[in-house]
Amino acid sequence: MFEARRIYLMFASLALLLLVGSCTQKSVESMTDDVYKDVAPTAEAANPLMAGLMAPAFSVPASEGALYEFDPSNLQRPVVLIFYRGGWCPWCNRQLSALRAAEQEILDMGYEILFMSADREEILQSSLKADDIKYVLLSDNEMEVARDYGVAFHVNDETVKRYLNAGIDLEAASGYAHHILPVPATFVIGTDGMIKFTYANPDYRVRVHPELLVTAARLALES
Repeated sequence: MFEARRIYLMFASLALLLLVGSCTQKSVESMTDDVYKDVAPTAEAANPLMAGLMAPAFSVPASEGALYEFDPSNLQRPVVLIFYRGGWCPWCNRQLSALRAAEQEILDMGYEILFMSADREEILQSSLKADDIKYVLLSDNEMEVARDYGVAFHVNDETVKRYLNAGIDLEAASGYAHHILPVPATFVIGTDGMIKFTYANPDYRVRVHPELLVTAARLALES
């Protein structure tokens, strides 16, 4: 009798343990789904937010270690928000260099320039090939901001391996194994929090031309 009761309690405890484990795993999976449910399977499938939509708020680490709060309902200045893949990307560094020709003109219009990187904050500053930076460097290594702006996409396994063979470790750069990058994109945001201009190209080699960005920034102020 005692032995039968002991066996019953043992199986009941095991069943309860399995149930708790199942629920815990489901919670983890649900959390992951919530964070990345809107991430496109490819760069071509990304759906960037377009002009006329309200820019999503975000709170992310800056290169100096402080938290940067972006509140579209309370902007003191218009914003140019640029998503780039990371300091390891030569095309991103070329974009930074090309933007130098337009940087001061955009700043003189009263804009704040934000660069949103997929790199973790610990390597954000050192990973960029640029001196005397006049814009704010931000880390979106969890890819939540890129997701909210519709530019996040999953990097396929073949590309991840190809990058590794070339000495590019996406997991080391971001600190995560999500294998997600942003489509390089530029958003011009007015002081009313509305997106005035969007440029995004799934071909990471093609970036917005500095002259086009200056024109878009000026027209956004006039509107």
